[in-house]
Amino acid sequence: MNSTKQGSPRGRCTIIPPHILERLAQSGDIVVAAAAREALIDIDQGLLARRAHGRGETAATGKKRLTPGTIEGGPVRLISDAKSSNRLPGTTVRGEGDPATGDDACDEAYDGLGATWTLYAQAFERNSLDGKGLPLRASVHYGRDYDNAFWDGTQMVFGDGDGKIFGRFTASLDVIGHELAHGVTEHTAGLMYQGQPGALNESMSDVFGSLVKQRELGQDAAGADWLIGAELLIGELAGQALRSMKAPGTAYDNPVLGKDPQPAHMRDYVDTDDDHGGVHINSGIPNKAFYLAATALGGNSWEAPGHIWYAALTGTAIAADCDFATFARLTQDAAIGLYGADSPELAAVTAAWSEVGVLEAAPSGPGSPEPGDPPAPTGESVVAVTRSGGFAGRTVRREVALDNLPKRDAKAWNRVLSSDTLQVIETRAAAAPERSQPDRFCYGVACDLPRVDVSIPEQHLPDDLRQLFDRTLTDES
Repeated sequence: MNSTKQGSPRGRCTIIPPHILERLAQSGDIVVAAAAREALIDIDQGLLARRAHGRGETAATGKKRLTPGTIEGGPVRLISDAKSSNRLPGTTVRGEGDPATGDDACDEAYDGLGATWTLYAQAFERNSLDGKGLPLRASVHYGRDYDNAFWDGTQMVFGDGDGKIFGRFTASLDVIGHELAHGVTEHTAGLMYQGQPGALNESMSDVFGSLVKQRELGQDAAGADWLIGAELLIGELAGQALRSMKAPGTAYDNPVLGKDPQPAHMRDYVDTDDDHGGVHINSGIPNKAFYLAATALGGNSWEAPGHIWYAALTGTAIAADCDFATFARLTQDAAIGLYGADSPELAAVTAAWSEVGVLEAAPSGPGSPEPGDPPAPTGESVVAVTRSGGFAGRTVRREVALDNLPKRDAKAWNRVLSSDTLQVIETRAAAAPERSQPDRFCYGVACDLPRVDVSIPEQHLPDDLRQLFDRTLTDES
């Protein structure tokens, strides 16, 4: 493990864990299953008609030039409306200091950005996500029935949800804090979005997202619910959440979603190729460690425990490939530096990581699939397509023989599988020197004849391939 930062691939993560949407897509309830599949389709291909507002925007980019904020002067926020399109940023609807619009999503995003900025400024003396006053941008009403929220490396993006399982994603303050925390991680540790570093990346966002909510609500460690995304689930699922930091594996348990699979101890660490190596599942382990440290110390979680985690995340010793055990030691070092070697803070941190098994045993993350060099596909060849990630980190999967697909799709898969197209895209994606886009979806394709096993972030797929994957996942002819 290197002790200094290194140039490492930045991850793409999405807020919806893949296994929730997979479960919904396989539901016996036709309405629920259809809604889940619809939510997994990359929304309409229509172009958003951009308008220049005369407030510094350009029709070419839709971006407004903004002056960086200061801790003394406050944040600089800009909210745009994507109007059910997937074109970003959309039309400006509210700038810093503007009155409320009456649009719940717009005003919740504005307030959530402010609450997040305030946490970093007042608790950690950090001037926005980059420490230099980065203006906070967000687009609401992204896509149609879009079950996701993500940080694309420059701004926040919020969907409205499908209206059956998920409501609008701006309704959850810890979701807003979670996504913006990916920006802080990007500008500091730059944790790789794979395996244990990726699970730490997700955990940092859950930790600081929860701190945003706790501070805004005036809750101490004992009074907080320690739930992530509790406001997202609606209808018969209302009252449950996507994750529980207090008790990973208990956030939900119902016939619609199944049972929360998060582990709370290293003995239950999940080795998987889905969702970038299970980043949304295994994040339960470091999440539980923070909860244990915070409740052992008592008081406000954004104070001693928050300062320790923040110091470890933003310090010079952390590397992009940091695993759980290394981060645990960094929090111990931070506790010593901030509070002393004989402090109750160090004792609480050490006990927390020991209780979740990290300081006792930290198994390596899952390895990468090995590519093959197969013969051409036949009609009996089975292709397995997955779509994982999202805010909740869930996966939808379908295995189907090429003969059982519509002719146009069977021919398309034959062409793609017979070439090295997917492998080339995967290689280029891994080497792309781009900004991270946390909480985006990730597509996977596997086939035995020919042998193919690739995983590609959605932003690297050409439109025709994304449409082919979506049609295959949803059984559309």
